Amino acid sequence: MSIWISELAGTLHHESIESALLRDNPLGDPHVRPLWVYTPPGYEQGDTRYPSIYVIQGYSGQVTMWANKQAFRDSFIENTDRLFAEGRAPGCILVFVDAWTAYGGSQFVDSPGTGKYHSYLCDEVVPWVDAHFRTIVDRESRAISGKSSGGFGAMISPMLRPDLFGALATHAGDALYEYCYLNEFAKATRALRAYDHDIQAWWKDFNSRVAFTKEEDMPLTLLLGCTAAFSADADGTPRLPFDPRSGQLIPEIWERWLAWDPIRMIDRYADELRSLRAVWIDAGTSDEWFLDLGAEAFKEGLRRVGLPDEKVAFELFPGKHGGIDYRYPLAVAWLAERLRRD
Repeated sequence: MSIWISELAGTLHHESIESALLRDNPLGDPHVRPLWVYTPPGYEQGDTRYPSIYVIQGYSGQVTMWANKQAFRDSFIENTDRLFAEGRAPGCILVFVDAWTAYGGSQFVDSPGTGKYHSYLCDEVVPWVDAHFRTIVDRESRAISGKSSGGFGAMISPMLRPDLFGALATHAGDALYEYCYLNEFAKATRALRAYDHDIQAWWKDFNSRVAFTKEEDMPLTLLLGCTAAFSADADGTPRLPFDPRSGQLIPEIWERWLAWDPIRMIDRYADELRSLRAVWIDAGTSDEWFLDLGAEAFKEGLRRVGLPDEKVAFELFPGKHGGIDYRYPLAVAWLAERLRRD
């Protein structure tokens, strides 16, 4: 391990893409987005085409996070590069997609509250990468991977677009919403007392000072961003799924959230899920959002609709929600062995 940026055996291309779909988005976020594309060792020396794995970030993340180093740990990019360079996995093209919004994330869905981020991924980023890099242009050779909100995006994208993605990896992906969100609603209701029960009053305060200097900032940012993604009005106004004074659920709005729960989506998209060639699922056994339970439920749902066990890698490991980046290269290696090659 190097304490500075290591020299890569492959190449990290710093690209940008101009999005027609994100132009004039509701939050005024940039429509020209960074896009990082990693090509493995040997890519420059031939004309071989490679499988591709799309990597999407968790909430509050953006594309540059993938190069971050922690104390005593290399970055995901460095670790994955080493994986390919040492021959521990066949080479793949990795695509690092940015879906940041002013609220801290988009959940990778199309919403009047944030913008058309799922369509951006599927209809703009994937075709752009296929046109500019030597990918194998086939869903059997294309996977999607992510952690937390990115894990959620990785679960739903092959359901919604089975023509594009034939495999996935989800690390502590948002699922089983009655456990991962309801407790957060209760905490948010208490926090909003200081803002006259108005999340927009908190948001105004948040933007007037240094971010994340108050205890309630992260949970309320996550709440506002998910609300904008899952239950915004047609004009983009976020509608909380609970009464901000009492915390009582508003059933018709909560149902809009539940419609996006990957566990509840399984039966609606059973055919699409049965068609997957590889699924990696993992989570820490002490995950603060109980996403280990969501992981168990997703695994059991796949089995129920008929995806063979041999196509699924599942593991619960000692750990919480954070600090699990060492798991990502494990999933890349597993997917790389199972994606179709020319």
